[in-house]
Amino acid sequence: MKRREFLAGALALGACSPVPSSRAEASISSEGLAAHARRSGRYFGAAIKSRQLREDPDFTAAVARECDMVVQEYELKRGTTEPRPGKYDFSGADQIIAFAQDHGMKARGHALVWYAAQPDWLEPALKQADLTGREKLMTSYIDIAMPRYAGKIGEWDVVNEAIEPNDGRADGMRAKSMWLDALGEDYIDIAFHRAREVDPRPMRFLTDFGLEHDSPRCERRRTAMLKLLDRLMARNVPVDAVGIQGHLKPYKEGFDQAVFARFLEQLSGYGLALSVTEFDVADKGGPPNPDKRDGEIASVAKAFLDVALDNPAMRSVLCWGLSDRYSWLSNYPDYKWSDGQLSRVLPLDGQMRRKPLWDAIASAFDAAPPIGRTASRRTGA
Repeated sequence: MKRREFLAGALALGACSPVPSSRAEASISSEGLAAHARRSGRYFGAAIKSRQLREDPDFTAAVARECDMVVQEYELKRGTTEPRPGKYDFSGADQIIAFAQDHGMKARGHALVWYAAQPDWLEPALKQADLTGREKLMTSYIDIAMPRYAGKIGEWDVVNEAIEPNDGRADGMRAKSMWLDALGEDYIDIAFHRAREVDPRPMRFLTDFGLEHDSPRCERRRTAMLKLLDRLMARNVPVDAVGIQGHLKPYKEGFDQAVFARFLEQLSGYGLALSVTEFDVADKGGPPNPDKRDGEIASVAKAFLDVALDNPAMRSVLCWGLSDRYSWLSNYPDYKWSDGQLSRVLPLDGQMRRKPLWDAIASAFDAAPPIGRTASRRTGA
């Protein structure tokens, strides 16, 4: 019998056993989340910005204490790095990668091909180019970014957010994508093959959101992802791993451990590694009492991570940020609080103190079985 019992239906907020609070009150000198992750051969990390490293020593110390992997929140997105054709600015990403190197951390690259966060000049150029020119406009970024960080970035989000069933296509692909318009679904094949040609060593990820909840929306997205993987595997596209972003919305959609576990088993059945790449837990719609809300958020997170880490193909968990001081959800219209309070969605609060969510993550790592052979097949460890 597995060490966890799956809930039969949607998770009721706060119904899980409370997460012990002793670690949340521990001294900041105690071991960080990365140490808990390493016990089962996994990694814990966070998305960060170079400005935070330059200007906030408390945050920088927290990242060094808690993480052994980092990813750029936006500073490898093409809209930032190539504002004009062929004119690059990698200064922010360079600082983040240097920080990772200085602290013995692994690094992810996010993202090579995405429908969003593109420079203004790119879509008009695509519309004017012939087929060969359109392909070159996409692969040219892979050709520049990957060699720059060869040996320093160990995994890349090669294609990010390729599916969107709400766009109405029968195959569930994201119709509102400049790359799908320019190259058809083959853009995914081209991107992964080119990434392998440029640098075969990093793990190549296909990443997406909305795969987690027990809801019609997420069920459509899970189905679309599996069908896309069927097609990619049939065409021998060199996808190594699937990144499940893990943006949980517990006050909008329910969560069922059994539903999520089945999906992870289906994914690992392709022989792919898995990671949670952008984890946070939206708290908008929760109780006004922050202590009660923190407890409910921790319970949902623990239920999600218990299932995720029970799958031996799951190799890492990265939060989209580390401290509530900088969460994107505090400024996003659908999730920010009208009274201006910070969203409480990450392991550390706005004062860099550990919260019940920190404890939930640590507890889930502590209970996780050793990482499986499938998940470690390309780590180089």
